[in-house]
Amino acid sequence: MHGLGNDFVVIDARAAAIPAMTPAVARALGDRRTGVGFDQLILLEASGTHDFRVRFFNADGSEAGACGNGSRAVALLHGVPAVVETQGGTLRLEPFDGGARVDMGAPRFDWNAIPLAYPMDTHAMPVGWESLEAPMAVNVGNPHVIFFVDDAEAVELERLGPLIEHDPLFPERVNVNVASLAGPDHLRLRVWERGAGLTRACGTGACATAVAAIRRGLVQSPVRVSLPGGDLVIAWEPGGTILMSGPATESFRGTFDWDAYAAGAAG
Repeated sequence: MHGLGNDFVVIDARAAAIPAMTPAVARALGDRRTGVGFDQLILLEASGTHDFRVRFFNADGSEAGACGNGSRAVALLHGVPAVVETQGGTLRLEPFDGGARVDMGAPRFDWNAIPLAYPMDTHAMPVGWESLEAPMAVNVGNPHVIFFVDDAEAVELERLGPLIEHDPLFPERVNVNVASLAGPDHLRLRVWERGAGLTRACGTGACATAVAAIRRGLVQSPVRVSLPGGDLVIAWEPGGTILMSGPATESFRGTFDWDAYAAGAAG
């Protein structure tokens, strides 16, 4: 499945148990040459407290707390409204024709909720990496820093993204967003995703960036966020939860030999 070109392998283990997903198996499946290939792997599991549980694995095998585009894909696959458990918190999914609306929960701004290595103002962080300065930090189930620039396309995100992602300031690494203002309710955005690299779209990045822009008084809700893969609509009012709306698509269904990937990962 994919959401605006941000692509996923979805494994549905709600009704039947599967072997344990490990970082090594996720990496093996994520290899676009020798595996299936994906930006994120999504694992659906049974839950004793919610309709079901959703886990997200990046292409490097690390587990993420949330994935906005992936959540829309899950909503479309499930087919009816649901309340689901994730590592980043509870999500409410509502599919519609060709896409879904997801209540992503409330954003968090405290330095230790991002988390950062030490206390600082997350509204305009007193740090910078070359031309990228004074970002805002927001946690929307996973950590994001947002830089507002004149031209998001002009930023060397392929080079600066990994430097910022792995900076010791971010003990759990971080997603890096560069955004430019395109109108009173319109942003252009590029994202370097933690564990996945430069992607065509990032749902949590769109949420975090819209929230940051609203807090700084740059735009008004709802906000259209244009990414290389297409547009999302993000609605948020201070003190409330984030509503994300956008498309999702099922590309194909298939099977694979789990033992072969587990053996390859072990080797």
